Amino acid sequence: MTGRHLLVHEGAFAIVTDSGDITGVRGTSPDGLFARDARHLSRWQLTVDGAPLDVLVTAGQSGPQRPLSTVLTPPAGRDRPPAFTVFREQAVGDRALAERIRLASNRPEPTTARISLTVDADFADQFELRSDHRSYDKNGAVRTAEALREGVVFGYERTATDDGPAWRSRTVVSSRPAPDAVHRPSEGTEHTLEWHLALPPHGSVAILLQAYALPSGVRGAPRAALRSPREVVARHSADRAVFIRATPRPRQLTGWTELASACKQGLADLAGLRVPAAGPDGEPLRVPGAGIPWFLTLFGRDALITSLFALPYRPELAAAALPALAAAQGTVHDPARQEQPGRIVHEIRHGELARFRQVPYGRYYGAVDATPLFLTLLHAYTERTADDALARRLEPQARAAVEWMFQDGGLERHGWLVYSSDAERGGLANQSWKDSPGAICFSDGRPAQGPVAVAEVQGYAYDALVRTAALARKTWDDPHLADGLEEAAFELRGRFCREFWMPRAAFPALALDGEGRQVDALASDAGHLLWSGILEEAEAETVGRRLLEPDFFSGWGIRTLAAGQAPYHPLSYHRGSIWPHDNALVVLGLARYGLREEALAVIRGLVEAAAVHGWRLPEVLAGYGRDEHPTPVPYPHSCSPQAWAAATPLALLTAWAPGRP
Repeated sequence: MTGRHLLVHEGAFAIVTDSGDITGVRGTSPDGLFARDARHLSRWQLTVDGAPLDVLVTAGQSGPQRPLSTVLTPPAGRDRPPAFTVFREQAVGDRALAERIRLASNRPEPTTARISLTVDADFADQFELRSDHRSYDKNGAVRTAEALREGVVFGYERTATDDGPAWRSRTVVSSRPAPDAVHRPSEGTEHTLEWHLALPPHGSVAILLQAYALPSGVRGAPRAALRSPREVVARHSADRAVFIRATPRPRQLTGWTELASACKQGLADLAGLRVPAAGPDGEPLRVPGAGIPWFLTLFGRDALITSLFALPYRPELAAAALPALAAAQGTVHDPARQEQPGRIVHEIRHGELARFRQVPYGRYYGAVDATPLFLTLLHAYTERTADDALARRLEPQARAAVEWMFQDGGLERHGWLVYSSDAERGGLANQSWKDSPGAICFSDGRPAQGPVAVAEVQGYAYDALVRTAALARKTWDDPHLADGLEEAAFELRGRFCREFWMPRAAFPALALDGEGRQVDALASDAGHLLWSGILEEAEAETVGRRLLEPDFFSGWGIRTLAAGQAPYHPLSYHRGSIWPHDNALVVLGLARYGLREEALAVIRGLVEAAAVHGWRLPEVLAGYGRDEHPTPVPYPHSCSPQAWAAATPLALLTAWAPGRP
């Protein structure tokens, strides 16, 4: 995130510039303070004596127990050094941005300074901020600002058009000492807080600030306790440390120092990406949020795959994700949300546009793969922990998920798990992990038309049937259900090997379209089939080796589409880019079938890519190969950190060191 610096805790995050400011920028890299899908602080700009400051030390953290720190000075020159230096410290906690500004005098005589902080809150929904040129009618919405002695309160209200509650959000900015003046420089809600500070010779003075978000529908005190950034960090660093430093630690499991470093960073990112959720009985949980800036909320597919990758090392993620998703499981047929009984939710949003159903994602079920992955993780967790209590507790939800697979999911009618585009309602065109428009396409670029059966999802379904049969037999004491699921899995595997395999290409089709035609683009999804085990050994070995050919393998990772095909584009989201989590599933599959050399090649590429990014793998990389550029080329709209990318090194460790921990 060039020129942007992230602070995150418990589902709230702030993104600031190199100087520690917030500018209100929109598009692919917005800044601000965000909570529950809304920007609660859109401007936070510091000036001294009316002038912006020069950056001496760019915002950064010297360690996880330190605030974000920046060093600034007023404009000066060699012959006229600055009268003072400004030290900023910032942290996020309890849905608040905390800041300490310290001015240190560089002069032997007393001096004064006029410090100004311009603040605003636009309360923009995250769907408004994204650079997709969409706009939303918000008739009746009112933004307000009220100056207080110690700061300013920003408000946003929108009257309900249905029987639901009105939308009321607040951001409270407070300071200590109180500003000498608070004034509104324009007709908008923007306010400037101003202090006139007297500095003793070579002395210093500090201001403590806080911007506290009160999202609509969330209970909280109208005035949160004012804490310094160091106090905020101290409150949550111990909790993060417990997660990061728990055993097993990556360095205990491998002598591959670089892989261990990537795992350590991944654990640190996963600790910060945890967001609040609730289980079936309303119990509080913390689950993996998908990623920043757009997806810091519960996503079914992302939480499940992340938890699967982390399962051997941090099973508590699965222990939280499974009941949270069970609590949100579909119960009725609601086409507007793609909800169906037994279906596992795709994403849950808390923002204004979701509340007023201007986007369908408040609780959106448009994923064909989350439901089988739920069953897979439930069995994997039970097997790994040797604890069947969760599988017993969630037996009703698991049975409902199985029923969805056969009924609304399509196994009984179509023979496959299928989906149709929801784009006309404003939802997703594709409902597999490659969910962008046009991602599921023929080799000439034509998009597949539904009902579409995507290859890797059939593998997930096969794995889910096999695993749930084991639960039925061993945990639920239901041999009749177990027999039926095993038979369905056997038949699905046979159908798949007959109907998806393309003999001329010696490769599985990306999908079958609504007319049963093979969607013949060569795609990385085939590698997921090794992970799920649906392929016979000979075909699996053929696919595994094919994925390491130069048109697929860039040297950094396997491309989502093999180069040389008409739809290939190295900067496309799903048609030529490189996704670490996609590669991790492939690597686990390669290891499953004993293709160790191929697995090692991909692991090495990803570890070297992580090293270039400070050991943090981004959500996605551009598809350019090592022969085109000596380092991985960034994908311009990538989330970072992102949960399943953060968990990818853990999956690589599992593949590299099978049987451990």
